[in-house]
Amino acid sequence: MMQFPHNFLWGAASSAHQVEGNNINSDWWEWEKRVGLKEPSGQACWHYQLYKEDFDLAKSLNHNAHRLSVEWSRIEAVQGEFSEQELAHYREVILSLKEHNIEPIVTLHHFTNPLWFAKIGGWKNKKAIDYFSRYVDKVVTALGDQVHFWVTINEPLIYVYKSYILGEWPPQKKSLNLARKITHNLAIAHIKAYRLIHSIYKKRSFSRPSVSIAQNLQAFVACPPTLKNKFAAYLGERLYNFGFVEKLMRHRVLDFIGINYYGPFFMEAHGWRLKNLLLEASRQEHRELKKNTLGWYIYPEGLYQLLIKLKRYKLPIFILENGICSQDDQLRWDYIRQHLVNVHRAMQEGVAVLGYIYWSLLDNFEWDKGFAPRFGLIDVDYRDYKRTIRESARKFAEVCKTGVLN
Repeated sequence: MMQFPHNFLWGAASSAHQVEGNNINSDWWEWEKRVGLKEPSGQACWHYQLYKEDFDLAKSLNHNAHRLSVEWSRIEAVQGEFSEQELAHYREVILSLKEHNIEPIVTLHHFTNPLWFAKIGGWKNKKAIDYFSRYVDKVVTALGDQVHFWVTINEPLIYVYKSYILGEWPPQKKSLNLARKITHNLAIAHIKAYRLIHSIYKKRSFSRPSVSIAQNLQAFVACPPTLKNKFAAYLGERLYNFGFVEKLMRHRVLDFIGINYYGPFFMEAHGWRLKNLLLEASRQEHRELKKNTLGWYIYPEGLYQLLIKLKRYKLPIFILENGICSQDDQLRWDYIRQHLVNVHRAMQEGVAVLGYIYWSLLDNFEWDKGFAPRFGLIDVDYRDYKRTIRESARKFAEVCKTGVLN
């Protein structure tokens, strides 16, 4: 039996574009139409209309926390014009969570941008940080009295990697120079947002907030363990996992470390160039490990290894995403259970973990992969938007209720 602290935060996550539907003023909506994405976001899960029912379900599953994002392109659909109606909507969403005694964890940027922002260059524009700060000011001023946890930017390096290195996501550029520039701008955007949020809370005499990013982490494993592959794994860990976090640590702009963890990256570099060392994956088939439906390996001990490494930063850690897409619901529960075993193990060794947020509450739009990947604790029938609680959700609900993992 593994006992978690009585004040541990348990819940699941969502992001606006993936669940709300009709996010018509964002760069993603325009891009989905332009490239003819086979499964565009469309109505998504109708969560914009059904959020109260969804939070009823979360409460029935004993969740005491929920991570969500507010959608910049709804709030500022036209440059410089902020919608009081949309701000009021998100306030109602947050108040609904509070009425259910569910702690809101609010993300300000989860991959999508307003279309007007994208058209003027997005995050490479010199004024991007100012525009983001103005948006943060409006949102935090409107919602801050109801929110303790803020996540400024979700997975900044995934955003850069997918959009500016692989060129798979909008704006589909492939440029290391742009990638470096945008990584820098995202870091500065967080630094300014962190200070702004704290200043708003101080000025308005709100209780001190807790602000971070959601940093995607991978367990880098040399495979096979040659000198070159070990060096590649070391580089990946330094540059990808911890470099961005350490930059923010130097500026003292993290109140906790928010992490998203899904699995490992097996490194097999076929040359000594930086491109080889950072981007080349092992071609070996790791038959001893199971995979999700996207082909990602399942490696729960990697989460323990990363938590132990994060201990040196002497900040509490919040697991903001951890989840699996699978048609096999028993595998989903095994995934959750094994990752919680490794979280508990790390906590027994002195790692301060605030909570565990599963990705995701609902099946949803999985970006360029469409609706096929099923991550949800709750099944969504996209024909009529009917919700059905999965058995894995009920097993997780018992852990949420008791704080005990058997």
